[in-house]
Amino acid sequence: MHLIKRILVTGGAGFLGSHLCARLLNEGHDVICADNFFTGTKNNVIKLLDNPHFEIMRHDVTFPLYVEVDEIYNLACPASPIHYQHDPVQTTKTSVHGAINMLGLAKRVKAKIFQASTSEVYGDPQVHPQQESYWGHVNPIGFRSCYDEGKRCAETLFFDYWRQHQLRIKVARIFNTYGPHMHPNDGRVVSNFIVQALQNEPITIYGDGSQSRSFCYVDDLIEAFVLLMDTADDVTGPINMGNPNEFTILELAEKVIDLTGSKSKLINNPLPTDDPTQRQPDITLAKEKLGWEPKIELEEGLKNTIDYFEQLMQN
Repeated sequence: MHLIKRILVTGGAGFLGSHLCARLLNEGHDVICADNFFTGTKNNVIKLLDNPHFEIMRHDVTFPLYVEVDEIYNLACPASPIHYQHDPVQTTKTSVHGAINMLGLAKRVKAKIFQASTSEVYGDPQVHPQQESYWGHVNPIGFRSCYDEGKRCAETLFFDYWRQHQLRIKVARIFNTYGPHMHPNDGRVVSNFIVQALQNEPITIYGDGSQSRSFCYVDDLIEAFVLLMDTADDVTGPINMGNPNEFTILELAEKVIDLTGSKSKLINNPLPTDDPTQRQPDITLAKEKLGWEPKIELEEGLKNTIDYFEQLMQN
């Protein structure tokens, strides 16, 4: 008989949050999904609404929340450049005030709390691949700073609450993730390419396409979340979570064209400011502490994601 926990997922109607809610419900837990629906959508969790153990509430984490829970997964924050640059002040508030409010809640109800941080804390890295011990190379006043520095500050708060109040914290640094429930207009490379390919539109490559990314399928990532939350209290992270297999943007575009049977041509646009040229996680720590590494190959993951977008675009 495993313990049924009451778990709060902020940003629970978003891309990652909706997959996490489904996973936790499958394990028999009571789940509260809190979301302000800025980028999340009810459609992502519509299949969960019939489950009596699932509850959804419209809430913005920049305001305090009073619920009784055993665990908190703090995922609330727009995560794609288009969305987080839309209202940069609100993005910083979501990361910083959101962290303060959720840490305050965790302290009050003695809950264990998980922070979805990001590989963006490394900025445009001068070390490759990136290890957790690397402090990063971030522009504090650029267009991406609201997200990068917001997430860095959230990590600071988590570790200060851990040191000052002995709060049980878990910090995950998430690298590029893709899969069903991605927002079709989030400007991220996988969703961009798939949507363009399915409509036979030109596929936009920024720069010459030689910049590399590592793509982790969402199911692999959610597995790592749950494993980290279940570790002993002395495992705080930060722990990199992502797929260490590196692909150039050009390789990804060609794979998507191939899998969709698209007639799309490739076009090149200038590279956006502060866009990192390389992103690749060193996941030695995740292997050691969680016994985790991604299992789903890019081709299999892309097929599932393409199927999802095909259905989405037919509706």
